[in-house]
Amino acid sequence: MTAKTSFRILRHLLLLLAAAVALPALAQSPPHIKPLLLAEESAALPGGTTAIALLMTPAPGWHGYWINGGDAGFGLSVEWDLPDGVSVGPLAYPVPEPLVLFGLMNHVYNRPYALIAPVTIAGTVAPGTDLSFSGKAQWLACTDEVCVPEQAIIAVKLTARAQGAAAVVPDRRFDGWRAALPPMLDRSGLWERKGDRLRIAIPLPQAMSIGDPHVFAATPGLVDYGAAQTFSRNGDWVIAETLAKGDASGPAEVLLRLDGARGLMVKLAPGAVPAAGEPIRKSDAGADGGRHSWALFGWSLGGAILGGLLLNLMPCVFPILSLKALSLARAGGDPRAAKVEALAYVAGAVAMALALGSALLVLRAFGAEIGWAFQLQHPLSVFLLMILALAITANLLGLFELPSFGGGQAATQAGGARGGFATGALAAFVATPCSGPFMGAALGATLTLPAWAALPIFGGLGLGLGLPFVAIAYSPMVRGWLPRPGPWMARFRKWMALPMALTALALALLLGQHLLPSDSAEARNGAAIVYSPPSLSDARASGKPVFVNFTADWCITCKVNEQTSIGNAKVQAAFAEAGVVQITGDWTRGDPAITRALAQQGRNSLPLYLWYAPGASQPEILPQILTPAMLIDRAKP
Repeated sequence: MTAKTSFRILRHLLLLLAAAVALPALAQSPPHIKPLLLAEESAALPGGTTAIALLMTPAPGWHGYWINGGDAGFGLSVEWDLPDGVSVGPLAYPVPEPLVLFGLMNHVYNRPYALIAPVTIAGTVAPGTDLSFSGKAQWLACTDEVCVPEQAIIAVKLTARAQGAAAVVPDRRFDGWRAALPPMLDRSGLWERKGDRLRIAIPLPQAMSIGDPHVFAATPGLVDYGAAQTFSRNGDWVIAETLAKGDASGPAEVLLRLDGARGLMVKLAPGAVPAAGEPIRKSDAGADGGRHSWALFGWSLGGAILGGLLLNLMPCVFPILSLKALSLARAGGDPRAAKVEALAYVAGAVAMALALGSALLVLRAFGAEIGWAFQLQHPLSVFLLMILALAITANLLGLFELPSFGGGQAATQAGGARGGFATGALAAFVATPCSGPFMGAALGATLTLPAWAALPIFGGLGLGLGLPFVAIAYSPMVRGWLPRPGPWMARFRKWMALPMALTALALALLLGQHLLPSDSAEARNGAAIVYSPPSLSDARASGKPVFVNFTADWCITCKVNEQTSIGNAKVQAAFAEAGVVQITGDWTRGDPAITRALAQQGRNSLPLYLWYAPGASQPEILPQILTPAMLIDRAKP
């Protein structure tokens, strides 16, 4: 098999993988921000206007977004299903708060907030007509560490009342919600760009107090959201200056926060802005830069590199690495060619990890509730991976040759770089069923980071995967540790076919589970309870210790832990004596509830083990590599 053929196989695999996982978003339940649609009046006059309010209530620690979410995040959208004669206007938002995470500015609500929209009833609607309607709402719910796209069907009851009928008592809560909406200023302001600076002039009487000003741009492509903002007064003008960003032109719209929850919506026209005057305040909203998030990025990147390094010890990857190393020992003569092939191997591993990570981020951005190794939840991807494992097994047995595994001077040939790249990409692709220490927390951080920060973490996984080969190629001392070439290498190569054959067998069994699922979740879990949010709540309410095992048939680390630790006779005896409630979440074929449970713990990969001590408000996250002693100790009173 030539390097060109290897490239074609990898390209086709990626195309088929993309087709296999391009699934529609799955429904959210229950949401972290609870929506409730209310009508100001239960009955409205034909030819008149009433109002609705969408009350959004975030769970503790969660927040929603303004109409323009800032650098990261997005506001709420609704697809209305309306009866004839009813129209709904745009939703109006209250004043948000700025939140800086990872140096990015977010415009958020971390408290209950109401969005209000006008509802117009056509004059042709007959009195007594049922005007109830519904809509599909979609929004983004986030904590400082996790973001989850959410959706729900919202509905409200409304009827048409006759002229002269008894007045309907309006919902008085609307008065408070409406008061929280920033009114539109009756005069337009001005905006202009001066180099990289954006200058805004807002007409505001000098007598009006401003305690804590901040400009939220409703128009995209206008400002650098996280940049510091300066404010000054020039007569009856408030002058705001910050960094410009984007390509907005023509009329614009901003929200000027005055202080706290007070604000004004302002329409802006392009024009010359007056000179700055007496300073009001220099905002330091963008000065912090999200230092804690930069630390999160640093630790996550390091964890991904270390996790990728440890992946080389997994049965699906070790044969590839070992034979790649032995090819250097066999070639032995050209250090420069070895270095080129090593760098190509790393580039291939990084490229594949980035491709898988990019697919994950794109699908998640479109609402799919998925995590790392998501492709293994689909039978076509499992089939392709099984064929790859079989092909590698056949290669190791000598049934055909790959340039990157071949003997002689393969590493010194012109195709060495191409072969190295293909082999590195192959190693990263077949490593997806494996997981290990450091990977869980590192990949979990990609839930909260923007795409440009999340992608390097995926790339770090590929970098760690390729580092041993770089060490061998660039260090004569390390190469000196390798055994000298000899007949033993042919025997070793055939022995390496065994773990790859076992990997292929495991994938075949997994494919069977996908195509011919014949056992129930209860049977698969044995004595354990099937995971669901209600089953976990009931177990915790029992006052007993609770052990939660999130697993999948394609997770090799999970299966090893279940055989050596969780299923250990002494562990099960200790669990029975302590009354431990065991809950198993099977993610083999995907499950939105499990995806959300992983995200709540800052994870998007397996394995994940949670231990709830009696009365504890939060679980202990156990290591990804379990030991019997670790579990027995926690079961002790």
